[in-house]
Amino acid sequence: MTPKESKGLEADPECGGSSPHWPVHTLDERITGALVGAAVGDALGGPVEGYSPDQIAERHGGSVHGVVGPWHGDAWRTARPVAPYHKGDGHVTDDTLMTHALIRVYARVRDHLDAYAIADHLVPDLMTNPRWIPELEEEALPLHRLFLAEKWLVARLAYGHADPREAGVGNIVNCGAAMYMAPVGLVNAADPAAAYAEALDIAGAHQSSYGREAAGVLAAAVAAATMPGATPDSVVTACLSLAKDGTREAIEKVCEVACRHSDFESALRPLRAAVAPYDTVGPDYRAPSLAARRPSRLHAIEELPIALGMVLVSGGDYRHAVLGAVNYGRDCDSIATMAGALAGALGSPVPQDWAKTVAEASRLDLWEPARTLTEVAREVFARDVCRRRAHEQAFTALGGTGCSD
Repeated sequence: MTPKESKGLEADPECGGSSPHWPVHTLDERITGALVGAAVGDALGGPVEGYSPDQIAERHGGSVHGVVGPWHGDAWRTARPVAPYHKGDGHVTDDTLMTHALIRVYARVRDHLDAYAIADHLVPDLMTNPRWIPELEEEALPLHRLFLAEKWLVARLAYGHADPREAGVGNIVNCGAAMYMAPVGLVNAADPAAAYAEALDIAGAHQSSYGREAAGVLAAAVAAATMPGATPDSVVTACLSLAKDGTREAIEKVCEVACRHSDFESALRPLRAAVAPYDTVGPDYRAPSLAARRPSRLHAIEELPIALGMVLVSGGDYRHAVLGAVNYGRDCDSIATMAGALAGALGSPVPQDWAKTVAEASRLDLWEPARTLTEVAREVFARDVCRRRAHEQAFTALGGTGCSD
């Protein structure tokens, strides 16, 4: 069921429904596209995060079309003391740091993850292993760069000894878990339902309510994007088949609007209007409403529906989708991270000049995590096959109908 069919309307072949003219991609190419694409989107969105489309256009003399410098120029360290980070000039943010940290957990466990894996492996990694932090321009513990909603993982799991499956309850409800869930979709490539279930389990350690739901749906979207012949429309269809409550409705409403646009400039305000009823933050991103980020079955994070909308508007084209996410403003580093992961997983090429600039500026090998996760994904699939065959044999021995080879 496409977004339009869900309302009894005829599917629009121009609404991300036609197969892009990209070559067929292998698993390693899809994983590389998704992870490099996410990091590049993150870096492009970072310097304009928190601002409106009008403010972005005024600051930059029009739409942003690539890597730009910090909003406050050379005063980036002191202009906002609460966030003394060098956002811009190709630096990735905590979205990418958390994504790479989760990949390191997969590399250690080499199987599906759960909330206990977050407590046992991710939290110690954040607390004990110094790494180069691009926005701090120094080596430091990743913990020192994380937003409060991510520091919650350490407070609740390392110090509070909470049940990992319930540790996310009480945290700020935001996109903090969803922003780094692309690896879950890639390990479960071509199986959106499995990605959704695994991400919900993992995210229980970090988030609750619609923040946790968004993590599951983002992972499902990435898994759906890796399927042979996947299109933006098929990705949204997979999301709608799994998403619950306000998250599902927000995706549906935003994607209905996205289908009416083919350029991001005209889509910016209509997409914001479509998601606004579900967003608790309110119109002023830097001054959230009193009801902001509280649990609800009626609301949704803003980032995921908008990322899906931009992928639809762009027809899956990486450059168009990411620039749409960047120029949308508000939490645009996370929106562009998600849109970049989805477009990259669909097979749209990440501009090489952007990737090179981000890798060099951030002092990160953007391709090594992809190689690692590809190895893990193949190992996990082999384990899954063995587990399924063992189950089939046991079920058949009980008198059930066996599966043909």
